[in-house]
Amino acid sequence: MNFLQAVLLLFIGIGSLGVLIKGLDESRRKKNAYRETPFLFLAGIFVWGDAVIFGPFWIIAAFWCYWMKDWVLFVLVVAVFWVVRSLGETIYWLNQQFSTIERNPPRNLRGYELYRGDAIWFGYQTFWQSVMVVSIIATIYLASLWRGRGRL
Repeated sequence: MNFLQAVLLLFIGIGSLGVLIKGLDESRRKKNAYRETPFLFLAGIFVWGDAVIFGPFWIIAAFWCYWMKDWVLFVLVVAVFWVVRSLGETIYWLNQQFSTIERNPPRNLRGYELYRGDAIWFGYQTFWQSVMVVSIIATIYLASLWRGRGRL
């Protein structure tokens, strides 16, 4: 692991601690667990309630890989995380499509201008399926690098 990678892991770990604290405040005190957090998308944190769970996850992942001095392992963790997260999102949007409960009115979703009406559901499903494919390929590639101790 080079110096820049080490600094980035420390930044991610410390930043995740800040996100966790903010997520706890938004979820518990302000009752904003479902408020969107588009600036935390890359961490898989879509709403403040996610920050309460994924904040500690990223803290542990970043500091563990820093301690192990293994950048490839961290990137592999990110890839596996996105396989699981995108599968969950695909299932969520499939269920949302056929639910009688309207948790996310289609007109309020990003991309509604592109996909009018119920078509928005397959837009979200195919987006998350695409993320899953890329994540699986990245996981396979990174696992082979990690196993062979290649450098990224």
